Formats: sequence, C-alpha cells, structure tokens
Amino acid sequence: MPAGRTDGAPPAARAYGATVSSQTSAAPPHRGGSPALVYLLAALTMIGPFTVDAIFPGFPQIQADFAVGPVSTQQILSVYLLSFAVMSLLHGPLSDALGRRPVIVGGLLLYAATAVFCALAPSMGWLLVARALQGVVAGAGMIVARTIVRDLYAGDAAQRAMSRMSMVFGVAPAIAPVVGGWLLGWSTWRAVFWFLAAFAIALLVAVLVALPETHPAGKRIPLAAGSLVTALVDSVRMAGVRRLLAVSSLNFAGLFTYISAAPAIVVDHLGLGPGDFGYLFVPTVAMMILGSWLSGRFAGRIGGPRFLTIGFAAAVLGGVAQLALLALGLESLPWVLVGPMLTGLGISLVFPIVTLVLLEERPRHRGTVSSLQSFANTLLNAVVAGVLVPMVSADLLTLTALALGFSVSGWLVWARHHRVAHPQIVVPPDPASYEPTDRL
Repeated sequence: MPAGRTDGAPPAARAYGATVSSQTSAAPPHRGGSPALVYLLAALTMIGPFTVDAIFPGFPQIQADFAVGPVSTQQILSVYLLSFAVMSLLHGPLSDALGRRPVIVGGLLLYAATAVFCALAPSMGWLLVARALQGVVAGAGMIVARTIVRDLYAGDAAQRAMSRMSMVFGVAPAIAPVVGGWLLGWSTWRAVFWFLAAFAIALLVAVLVALPETHPAGKRIPLAAGSLVTALVDSVRMAGVRRLLAVSSLNFAGLFTYISAAPAIVVDHLGLGPGDFGYLFVPTVAMMILGSWLSGRFAGRIGGPRFLTIGFAAAVLGGVAQLALLALGLESLPWVLVGPMLTGLGISLVFPIVTLVLLEERPRHRGTVSSLQSFANTLLNAVVAGVLVPMVSADLLTLTALALGFSVSGWLVWARHHRVAHPQIVVPPDPASYEPTDRL
C-alpha cells in the first residue's frame, strides 16, 4: 500500500483532502499558466450567462413582434437550458478524448453560427429552434475551461485560479442585461444575437492565438461511444460525485431563481424599464465578485469547509432577511436586493471549492465530471426557469421562499458530504494515481 494512503478512507475523503486541505504538498505541481490565460478561460465561461441574460431586456419587443405572451418568451430561456444540459454531457468526455482546444474551437464556431440563426429567426417557433441549437454548443467553452484550470493548477493555486475565473464570470450577469438594454436603445432585440456572434468570434481568435493544449495525447481516453458512456456512468455511480453535483446545483439554483425572474422583478414588481436591469444585477454581481475575491485572497488561510459554511450561511441569511422585509411590506428598492445580494455572495464562496473537490473525485476523467456538473446545474436551472419561476414570480414572497429552499437544501447535502468525507482525510502521494470507486 502506498505511503500516506489508507484503504479505509473513502475516495471522496481523499479527493476532498487533496483539494481543500492545507496539506497540499502531495497535489500535482503547478505546471504553469499565466494570469492572462486564466482571464481568457474566464472569458470563455462568460458565454453562458451572456446568452441567458443579454436577451432579457428584449422580451417585450419579442412578445410584440411575434404576438406571444410572457410564458412563451420564458421558453426562450428554458429550451436553451434544456439543450445546453443534454449536450453538456458530451463536451467534457470529448475533451478527454480529443484534447481541450479542438472542443473549444469547434464550440465557438458553431455558437457564432447559431447566434446568427437567432438574429435572423422569422418567427417565434424558429427562434426557439435556434435557441435550442445554441444551447447544444454554448457549453463547450465553459465546461472545458474549468477542466483546463485543474490541468494546470493544484491545491491553493487551483483555488486562486478558479476564484479569479469566478470574479470575471460574475461580471457577465451584471453587464449582459445592461449591454442588451443599450443595444435595444439603438436597434432591436436581434442586435443582441449579432453581438453574441461577434463575441464568440473574438474569443475564437484569442483561443487560436493564446490557448495551449493542456491534455496531452498520452492521457486521453479512446474516442468511442462505449468509452464515453462508460466514463459518464461510472462517474454517476460514485456517491461522492452525486452528493457534490447536488451541492453545486442547489447552491446556484438559489441565485438563478432571482436571475430567471429578473423580467418580473424589474418590470412588473419594481415598475422599471428594459434598460434598468442593472438595478438588480449590478449589486448582486458586485457581491459575487467580492466573494470570489475573498475565496482567492484567503486560499490556504481559511479551510475549504469553513468557506463553504460561511457561504451557505450568507445565502440562507439573505433569504430569511428578504422574507422578513417582504412581510413588513418593503417591496421596493433597495430592500428587494437583500436576498439576491447575499445569495450571490454565498454562491461565490461555495462554487470554486466545490468545483475543485468535484474534479478530484475522478482525476483521469475531469472533463467528464465537469460535464456532469454543467448538466446537473443546467437541468435544474431549466426547471427553475421554465416551470417554477413562472408559477411563483407574481409574488415576491413565494419567489424568495423558493430561492431560500434551494440554499437550505444545498447546505444540508454539503453537511452530509462533509460528515462522510472529512473524518478520514488522507492525501495520497499522487492524486492522479488513483481512481475512486465510491459507489452504491
């Protein structure tokens, strides 16, 4: 038995310890990656929130142009998320088989094409088809970018890099609806999709110039349907993976409840216009950026479990405080921002660490695990946006209770995982040398 390894320690504990413990000397060495490269990877993750949020200010125009109601326009979001979730299961495994660069380059090219399709859509039906196709390819950059971070960094360096990515990623939900509002100020909703196409092309050029291949041929899995499916199935069979997927998804769903209800909050409840989405998004994302900065700043000084406890506590406190304010009749600015802001702070403290722990559950299949994370997150978000939010967005109290429920649930699942993994943390001499088998 290798030194430092205990057969009785659950694999989730080994991965957990290798990622967030202060004892990181056994982790793979930092193999190089400039700050500029980290920010390029972060820019790739911005495509997702830009695709979701930038079109929000155009909803009234789309309803008028195609003579449809609010429920129909909400499906612009839900069909995108559903196709994004399904296809996200393949982006990571493909990057494990083909390498990281080819998947990102192909995804950006196809994303630009689908954005043009959306801009030219002649009817609501065709717009929904175009959005579904857009979801098929939009996840490549985000999923593979997270995997590249773990290819290059380990331990506290990985947490700092992931936190920097989260800071840049956090800017996107704030500026996307603002940019969308500006575009609507001089053009129509179609200009939003032309902008997204141009953004994808700009990122494609940057990737071709500056992004190296971080997954060498010797570590790739066979490009065969059976191998890809087996990698996915084996990952899902692991109890630790399932718990961490639930933590990640429930954590973000609390904030996404507010994000997907933004048109109702800003226009219906606050009585503002299409150009005023910044009132909701800018303060919320400012808190997300603060949380990401704190995560990177105190990496190695505050343990991962404590960060997660603080993060979940902030989100739950925000929901409870928001419910109290609404019960007192305070349904205007700035009071309605308390819940979204504290929830944004909470998820930004939780996300980098949970993602790194999750990627260490299967070191040889990080792309696959990243795909599963994106699939689980997006599938739940699609249900939130397409089913739950339309049912509760007319009442801020019920909307807040839904967001709070997700935060509490995520905290409870994390507590369960922590009890299973933490007591027997063992850091193996080389985390890449084992393949966890924590299955039920």
